Amino acid sequence: MSFLKRMKEKLMGGPKTEKDVEKEELLDEVAEEEVTVEQSTEEVVEETTVETPKSEVREIVADALPEVVETETEEEPKKEPENEEKRKRGFSAFSITEKFKSGLSKTRNSFTSKVNDLVARYRHVDEEFFEELEDLLLQADVGMETVMELTEKLRFEVQRKNIKNTEGIQALISEKLVEIYEQGEDDITELNIQEGDLTVILFVGVNGVGKTTTIGKLAHRFKQQGKNVLLAAGDTFRAGAIEQLQVWGDRVGVEVIKQSEGSDPAAVMYDAIRAAKNRNADILICDTAGRLQNKVNLMNELEKIHRVISREIPSAPHEVLLALDATTGQNALQQAQIFKEATNVTGIVLTKLDGTAKGGIVLAIRNKLHIPVKFVGLGEQMDDLQPFDSERYVYGLFADALDEQLANDED
Repeated sequence: MSFLKRMKEKLMGGPKTEKDVEKEELLDEVAEEEVTVEQSTEEVVEETTVETPKSEVREIVADALPEVVETETEEEPKKEPENEEKRKRGFSAFSITEKFKSGLSKTRNSFTSKVNDLVARYRHVDEEFFEELEDLLLQADVGMETVMELTEKLRFEVQRKNIKNTEGIQALISEKLVEIYEQGEDDITELNIQEGDLTVILFVGVNGVGKTTTIGKLAHRFKQQGKNVLLAAGDTFRAGAIEQLQVWGDRVGVEVIKQSEGSDPAAVMYDAIRAAKNRNADILICDTAGRLQNKVNLMNELEKIHRVISREIPSAPHEVLLALDATTGQNALQQAQIFKEATNVTGIVLTKLDGTAKGGIVLAIRNKLHIPVKFVGLGEQMDDLQPFDSERYVYGLFADALDEQLANDED
């Protein structure tokens, strides 16, 4: 299935299955039967005299329309839940896609407008076109390796399909970007949640990237899913870090396990795991200090935390999420490299993606470090922390052009 078709399905809330079509037909039949019942009831009431009691009218209607009334009684209760389910499903898919579209507006306005100008200037796809495209991608912080891989794939496709002009080239770029990001792997954005057991998520990252805020939003997300969540205030180094996490805990409605400032972070983790087990918690999210000025101390501290956690739960931590500030561009890539050396980072949470014009850093991180982006921050609201979706992300980069091409395909 082509990228454009998959994107259209996500915008519309998913493809219609045979079951969906049967449900819609059933709803139409029920609606027609209701109209028939109403019309028939009106006729019977008109023929009945005024003196006839209402109970007798009901009996006459029931006798006159036994099959119709019976059908209405059996089918009507199914109508509202099906409609509601379909409405929620479609709205959810569309609204999430819109979050990516609005969250990437700065990157799109900067990068995609230049791509549009490039496509308008070049009637034909030639070597000069590819050279200018490379420059634009580098300006968006996509990264040299990713740019080279992308243009190589594009050159191959252009030659294979004998593409002469630039019409539809943005859809091809979008599709190849998704391929490069996913690298043939499925479910790379899924968290390693231990169903029926305690899941420990360790957060790492430098100060000021929005790590504490992200922890609070992720706790809210789990709480909305009905999970029992606990937070561990493991950043005992930065002044005010414990209080900041407590504020988020109060706001979200989850308990925060903490000690005094300057305490041993590993001791906090030990207390938090014990508390999580005693309270039958589903999720334990652990904050850590973000010191990069002394790499040796950082590595030693994270190793100690790992050791304490895995001693209590051998398979934990189940996720090590690195929070990075998207607005820092290539600096975020350098931070990711340092933390990758210090600990086994399983995923990236890219914050403030809505505040940068260089959203291509997502691709650079994935391609250079082979670490998947699992969540992105697309705004300041509680639900603006969204699971990363490569297709919605690329759609957010090229939304205007892809919307136009989707409309043309429908025509």
